Amino acid sequence: MTATQILLLIAAYFGVLILISYFTGKEDSNDAFFKANKQSPWYIVAFGMIGASLSGVTFISVPGMIGGQQFAYMQGVFGFFVGYLFILFVLLPIYYKLNVTSIYQYLEQRFGKVSYKTGAFFFLLSRVTGASFRLFLVALAMQYIVFEDIGIPFWATVVISILLIWIYTNRGGIKTIVWTDTLQTLTMLISVGVAIYLINEKLDWTFSGFLNSEEFSSKGQIFFFDDFKSKTYFWKYFIGGIFITIAMTGLDQDMMQKNLTCKNKRDAQKNMFTMATLVVVVNFFFLSLGALLFIYAEKLGLQIPMVDGRTRTDLLFPEIAMNQNLGAALSVTFIIGLIAAAYSSADSALTSLTTSFSVDFLNIENRPRETQKPLRKKVHIGVSILLVIVVIIFNNLEGNVVGNLFKFATFTYGPLLGLFSFGILTNRQIKDKYTWLVGLLSIMFSFVITSLPQSIIGSYQFHWEILPLNGLITFIGLWLISKKQHSNIDL
Repeated sequence: MTATQILLLIAAYFGVLILISYFTGKEDSNDAFFKANKQSPWYIVAFGMIGASLSGVTFISVPGMIGGQQFAYMQGVFGFFVGYLFILFVLLPIYYKLNVTSIYQYLEQRFGKVSYKTGAFFFLLSRVTGASFRLFLVALAMQYIVFEDIGIPFWATVVISILLIWIYTNRGGIKTIVWTDTLQTLTMLISVGVAIYLINEKLDWTFSGFLNSEEFSSKGQIFFFDDFKSKTYFWKYFIGGIFITIAMTGLDQDMMQKNLTCKNKRDAQKNMFTMATLVVVVNFFFLSLGALLFIYAEKLGLQIPMVDGRTRTDLLFPEIAMNQNLGAALSVTFIIGLIAAAYSSADSALTSLTTSFSVDFLNIENRPRETQKPLRKKVHIGVSILLVIVVIIFNNLEGNVVGNLFKFATFTYGPLLGLFSFGILTNRQIKDKYTWLVGLLSIMFSFVITSLPQSIIGSYQFHWEILPLNGLITFIGLWLISKKQHSNIDL
């Protein structure tokens, strides 16, 4: 495809998103922006959340992981499923009982204002970096495919991307996101399906033939029990996956805000179970695509793409889809899928960050009504600018993006995990004014432990288990500044 064709395709896709925002954003109120008036159909939310949970990281980076660890990622996906069940049965009932706009309002009612602000701060830190990682990955791919050739610098690609997101989320907020996420999820899945079909056809395979081939067997190992020191060891991935889901979905305003737009708790629970099941299936297909990509590259002698002298397995999918003459159908669906992957997470992140900062820090719900909407719009612009800055900074990072994303998240989500688990599992009351210090020290101790030299830990490699370790350190710290007292929340 030519650069002009790609740009027209991008313009057409955004035309559809803006059309959706026109119909869903007619009510430009804070209640619609923050909660979608609690009228979202649960099945629409469930399907749309698939795209938000997968995002550009899964679309590009997860297939790229095959070269280093085969299907080991599925061990974490099985953990995701268990984590979603915890959210379904424990966290959602709490949020609906308290009727919160921001889930961190639970911490204020349970412990106090400092705990509330501390939890909200760690969400902002986690979601800004997480959304920026995801958007960076797709902006990098778009730069590699088209914008570099027409002389547009990377920073301009990022600015244009976030400007477009701002345009279609400015009025409807989460009410718009629920519906645009549905379109984006569908687009991503169609793209993956077309890619799998066409590459199999090129290799003279059916999908079942591919799964039964020797080549797939050499790349399709899922379970790794042999070396507990390795990052791919089953229990590290599985247990880490449980806590990653609880923290990055259940304790994350971005993901929970969509659940809270459902009409009632029962609908939200149906949404969560449906999503949990689909995530397992969809991730298997993404990893299957990754195996196909590496097999195809090996058979044709293709080199893994290089950027600035660094190997980027994240770019193998765009290289094969765009430059290996597999047909216009693959190129078109890949571009649309790539765009959808970028904005299925970035748009909801922009909305949830606006919500959290407005509600948790500016106390917008208690301000004069005539000032609420203008204030929300200013915050929306400010968050957009912040995302631009952080994505550009991330352009200097090295390594597989999904690895960097989860590594950072294990540190920043740890205090949230510790705070919520302490509130739910104990009836003790903490000295609220010290909560921020416990969270900060938890991150510092976790970082020191995971940075110990080989002379102490040998060849042991830390992975997702950093998150529950961090949460445990926070839990212990909270216990040390607490005393036994009945919770002021009857759950």
